[in-house]
Amino acid sequence: MMRQLSWKSSAKGEITVFLSLTFMLMLSFILAMLDGAMLQTAKGDVRLTVDLAIFSAFGEYQLELLEEYGIFALEGSYEGGTFDERNLIGRMAYFGAAGIEQEIEGIQLLTDNNGQAFREQVLYYMEEKYGISYAVDFLGLERVWGQQELEGEQAFKEEEGVLAELSKMLEDEEVEMPLEGNPITHIAKVREQSVLSLVMPRENPLSTLSISLDNHASRRTLRTGRGEFPSRENISGIEQRLLYQEYVIEKFDHATSKLEDESEHSEGSTERNQRNLAYEVEYILEGQGSDIQNLERVVAKILLIRMGLNLAHLLTDRDKKQQVRALAIKLSAKAPLLKPVIEAALIIAWAFGESIMDIRTLMKGDKVAILKTKDNWQLSLANLEKLGTPGDRSSGRNDDKGMSYEDFLRVFLFASNSNRITMRTIDRVEQNMQVELEKDFFKVDNCISKVRVNNRATIRSDITYDFPLYFSYL
Repeated sequence: MMRQLSWKSSAKGEITVFLSLTFMLMLSFILAMLDGAMLQTAKGDVRLTVDLAIFSAFGEYQLELLEEYGIFALEGSYEGGTFDERNLIGRMAYFGAAGIEQEIEGIQLLTDNNGQAFREQVLYYMEEKYGISYAVDFLGLERVWGQQELEGEQAFKEEEGVLAELSKMLEDEEVEMPLEGNPITHIAKVREQSVLSLVMPRENPLSTLSISLDNHASRRTLRTGRGEFPSRENISGIEQRLLYQEYVIEKFDHATSKLEDESEHSEGSTERNQRNLAYEVEYILEGQGSDIQNLERVVAKILLIRMGLNLAHLLTDRDKKQQVRALAIKLSAKAPLLKPVIEAALIIAWAFGESIMDIRTLMKGDKVAILKTKDNWQLSLANLEKLGTPGDRSSGRNDDKGMSYEDFLRVFLFASNSNRITMRTIDRVEQNMQVELEKDFFKVDNCISKVRVNNRATIRSDITYDFPLYFSYL
């Protein structure tokens, strides 16, 4: 009896020890789980705190830059003019990250990599606003007009050769062409004038604004960011260039802007300074320091294109060729051998005169036909001699189905180097922020677009938590 009782007592003791050990293990496991959960919660709280801090800090973006140009960026000098990354760390501490060690490992500025971040934001803005197919109507014109520009250049070279040959033949024959009724010598003198003096209408007087280019973003040594960041793969494809050109046309003035909508462009003029260039799109294309220089270069390109097109029409229009032939016979009456050379010179001079009429049409805000026909040809051979004289009052005719000056700018923008166009666009943004909006401190290479921050937080006295944080406006 005593043995049986002893055995039962021993069994009960063993069960008690087993249960105690099991309980201790379970309790240890539960405490470990609780400790891990508390640790993870603490880490989550730290991450949430830093997230809130960085979102709050980047919520202090440059408001005028967004309102005027659709670009998000944090102005890194905080309107002090002196860029310092510690400003950003300080703002994050202010917004709740105090006590957390933070180090900026990577930072991207709007101007890095030829304005990569700026162009990305422009494309995002235009895609959100209009969609990818907004500007596709102008696709293909760049190649066609490029060919016409080459033909126009060839026409001018031929003109120089023809005039030189004509001069030599006149000298050899010891004769002179009649001055009256001779558009060849008249157009030669007109060609010596500035093209702008021939094409700008009274309602659109020529701007004389100019600037110094020395401190422009596209020319000065820029502050650069560091580190690698995700980027959009294609920012210079066909659709992207089309969208970018539309952004430039929408946000910046050009030579016919004020004619298109006087009320829109004058709105708010009493509250803002004048922009320091009137022909901004022309600057973005040509990069010169004055409105006159930039417009001269753009108009010269248009003149070449129109010369190629108008010359092509003259060479295929039987009636006009007959008029040229008749006048050439008259002018070569004293030296019949000169007739072919005079005929060639008359055709080139007439193409030039018609091209001037085309540009006059564009400069008054109207449209000009892409291809010329008998119906839309503007300048008669008889009136060619009046071109550029005090009695010249011809301003060109509008063609509703034609192309405007703005359309020519679109083609030139599309055909231009993307990096160069982007940096010159940034030039105009910076200048307008400083001059028009009176933000003297503003520099585009102080503007932060993306950042990567390494964070170290002390969870307990013996535990630290390191984690990265990435922020981008896109």
